[in-house]
Amino acid sequence: MRVFTIASGSSGNCVYVGSADTHLLVDAGVSCKRIIQGIEDAGVTAGEIDAVLVTHEHIDHVRSLGVLARRKGIPVYVNERTCRALKRDSRLGEIPEELVHIFNTGCDFRIGDIDVHSFSTSHDAADPVGYRFRNGARTFAVATDLGTYDGRISRELEGLDGVLLESNHDVRMLEAGPYPYPLKRRILSDSGHLSNEMAGRLLSSIVHDNLKFIMLGHLSQMNNYPELALETVSAELTFGENPYRASDFNINTAAPDAPGQIFEW
Repeated sequence: MRVFTIASGSSGNCVYVGSADTHLLVDAGVSCKRIIQGIEDAGVTAGEIDAVLVTHEHIDHVRSLGVLARRKGIPVYVNERTCRALKRDSRLGEIPEELVHIFNTGCDFRIGDIDVHSFSTSHDAADPVGYRFRNGARTFAVATDLGTYDGRISRELEGLDGVLLESNHDVRMLEAGPYPYPLKRRILSDSGHLSNEMAGRLLSSIVHDNLKFIMLGHLSQMNNYPELALETVSAELTFGENPYRASDFNINTAAPDAPGQIFEW
């Protein structure tokens, strides 16, 4: 299994998840050119992409979805409510109906040799989801735009080999920053974004001996720094209610404007 971020941040998101025979994208929130360049640099062509899986309809996750579907003929997997929301967004253009595959949130499906499980997340979108992937015994999950988490989310993320987890903002930076008050309230709400502290606490509940890597993603460029996200999450892991230290794990941050480290196992 191989995974890497093409971009992960407030300005755009796209993640590659693949095996030797199956190649998937989670979201398409940056330009088509950047997506194609990102996968080509890793040895994958646009013609090999089997599907784009959509987490939700916000533009930083679907900016190039219509272009990829129309120009490259790439199938789109999306739940019903998100699909309806996408159709209302004229910026995306038409997505050919024959390329749209509707799934029910919470149900499992298979693309090539990768099993996909979707799970609901708390975010201010029509029906936002995260994804858990399995290829044989190998597992990986994408969990961003969470807003908050509970025991159900923790259970969805148990036993993974790797995870891309939202660590969007530092609360103090956000509160003191230039965003208007309504936007601050939205980000801090249970349907907004996960803070560094909350990301660390969630990780504390799911870490285990065989967790190979952790990617912190969807970092705000205005209200966070990669070093601060790493420091805060590491402190929560080290001093949290678990038997581990942050140094026990491979933790890095995904960049908003460049492909991230490739993990292959």
